[in-house]
Amino acid sequence: MDTGFRHLACFLSMVTLRIAASSHPGLIREHNEDAYVAGRRLVAVADGVGGEAAGEVASALTASALEPLNKGRPPREPMEVLRAAIEEASRDIKRSIVNNPEQHGMATTVTALLFANESVTIAHVGDSRAYLLRDGEMSQLTRDDTYVQVLIEQGSLTENEISSHPYRSMVTRVVSGQPVEAKLSTRPVQVGDRYLICSDGLPDATDADDIAAALRDGGEPQGCVDRLMELAMAGGAPDNVTVIVADVVDSGRRRGIRGLLRRG
Repeated sequence: MDTGFRHLACFLSMVTLRIAASSHPGLIREHNEDAYVAGRRLVAVADGVGGEAAGEVASALTASALEPLNKGRPPREPMEVLRAAIEEASRDIKRSIVNNPEQHGMATTVTALLFANESVTIAHVGDSRAYLLRDGEMSQLTRDDTYVQVLIEQGSLTENEISSHPYRSMVTRVVSGQPVEAKLSTRPVQVGDRYLICSDGLPDATDADDIAAALRDGGEPQGCVDRLMELAMAGGAPDNVTVIVADVVDSGRRRGIRGLLRRG
């Protein structure tokens, strides 16, 4: 298991993030095609798709395109820099496919949260997810780009029927080297907010109520990440699982940056 942050604190204007992250191939897959970024102001999960077509390359290229957003001063236009980074990732994937034809068909999801100016900007393509725990209540901040989600919204499928649907894993939007528009939104952050970013391996193996309970009762971010990974493993973990938990705290409680920055 790849465990990222044991502890991280960083400046974000008047607020600070405490972050923990972990990634695991799961109990069925031999390889981990997930990649993640967990840095001073940006956290992101990319879930590679394509199997033998090198999904792990697509997710790694996307993480590499996003990682520089953790450097320098906070951006004045977070939406624009996130949009540009994902477009760069798509170009990098296309270039890699041209140079390596055996990679044709590789792609990745991406869900990224960029914290700046006491707000968070969310960029989303695919079925990795972002959640918010605020005042003890969990809400999902992203909408899955999947075939079954379309059926649910049309009233043709219920939540209870997803697990048995033959196309439950069909993703309708990915970063693949072809033109794609990330869904972008911005919302204010509050001290006490807890954000969860994860690949679909977590919700596919874990009940939403159990995820919410872990976010409420997991303690510090690392303990919460550990609990979520335990739940995914207990649920059979048929897919790769990547989890990032980011807590928003008052910057007066922390000074500077502590910890180890790394990307999966």
